[in-house]
Amino acid sequence: MNKIFEAQKAFFRTNETKSYSFRKAQLLRLREQILLHEEDIINALYQDLHKSRYEAYATEIGLVLKSIRIALRQLKRWMKPTKVKTPLFMLNTTSYIAHEPLGAILIIGPYNYPFQLVIEPLIGAIAAGNTAILKPSEQTPHVEDILVQMIQMCFPSDYVHVVTGDHLVTQELLALPFDHIFFTGSTHVGQIVYEAASKHLTPVTLELGGKSPTIVDATANLKIAARRIAFGKFINAGQTCIAPDYLYVQDTIKDEFLKLLHEAVSSFTSDDEAFGHIVNDKHMKRLLGLLPEQYKPSINESTESLLLRPVILPNATWNDAIMKEEIFGPILPVISYHTIDEVITQISHQEQPLALYLFSRDKQIQKRIWSELSFGGGAINDTVMQFSNMNLPFGGVGHSGIGQYHGKHTFHLFSHHKSTIKRSNLWDPPITYPPHTSWKERLVRWILK
Repeated sequence: MNKIFEAQKAFFRTNETKSYSFRKAQLLRLREQILLHEEDIINALYQDLHKSRYEAYATEIGLVLKSIRIALRQLKRWMKPTKVKTPLFMLNTTSYIAHEPLGAILIIGPYNYPFQLVIEPLIGAIAAGNTAILKPSEQTPHVEDILVQMIQMCFPSDYVHVVTGDHLVTQELLALPFDHIFFTGSTHVGQIVYEAASKHLTPVTLELGGKSPTIVDATANLKIAARRIAFGKFINAGQTCIAPDYLYVQDTIKDEFLKLLHEAVSSFTSDDEAFGHIVNDKHMKRLLGLLPEQYKPSINESTESLLLRPVILPNATWNDAIMKEEIFGPILPVISYHTIDEVITQISHQEQPLALYLFSRDKQIQKRIWSELSFGGGAINDTVMQFSNMNLPFGGVGHSGIGQYHGKHTFHLFSHHKSTIKRSNLWDPPITYPPHTSWKERLVRWILK
């Protein structure tokens, strides 16, 4: 492991990764390999997570291809030093920010979007001029195999390299002094990564999760809300970090809304072949353990195939086991509320979530939710689609994550922003230098007030 790391550091010191032409060429090579392996990636995602072709392309392959297109189009502009204003008292001085690569990057991917959430940060690492070691999830072995093949064909190992294995391999990697660690996964493992990184003062990006709430009030378009919530919750069998984790529904419209929600879920999941599976038996058992007893018998016949059909819990409370942790599966608890004050009070006492969704046409309610509650990002009258806009930074706050990425934000994440001034020798005012007389002090006070 140390030899791989040292080889990457040595390659970075050659300065080859820093030119625009090199970065552009590597992005083009990556795109070529993704297109070449597109069917293999789709098949691997089906084998590991039972993802349909539509989900595989829309949520994994298509997103990273779009991200590469954006990077290729904008890279020269991103790399250009950013000129900033210079105070008047610094006459004949130019101030600017240079964007330089950090060095060797470690990217640790999750199992739920095992291709996209490894390649997306890699695009930013390449665009910013870094080398990278990738550690995909061992829980999705077919995607892991494709990543190894693709990266080996695409890049020399001292530039980009894939390391495979279990948590012991990850521990070995975390013991190395990387220049940045990018981790996507659970809050618990994120804490382990953060602690390991602190030993080398390595900066980290932690893309975690949490219990992301969705609020539906009486002013919402209930039919549209039901469709969009069902889509956001049950895509990838609920194994999405920004999926609605639970619903707050206003009591006056709860019955009507639940009827529409059940209809939407039925229409979306009528074909078991098109519905994703839970990643493995361990996570299936965890999800079944969160369900009340009356909901377990109807799904027992599906557990061997790792198919867990959507479950809606219409009368959930904060005392239920399922409200104590992130669900990360196709189970949706519903809590009724009377006034928005109840919702704001309860959510504000929880850890800050990665996402929040509000379905309401009341502008005052929209304003209150967005100004009074803290969360990573979210949507009004929609779910999960904020992730698809590469112009928006994506990331958590508090327990839901550290750092933001996507598009140019990933480039900046993996860059050091070097502050620089360039001063002319044509004029060298004496006020700067001793002796510091009273008139110089008065002049400085006037300049700096």
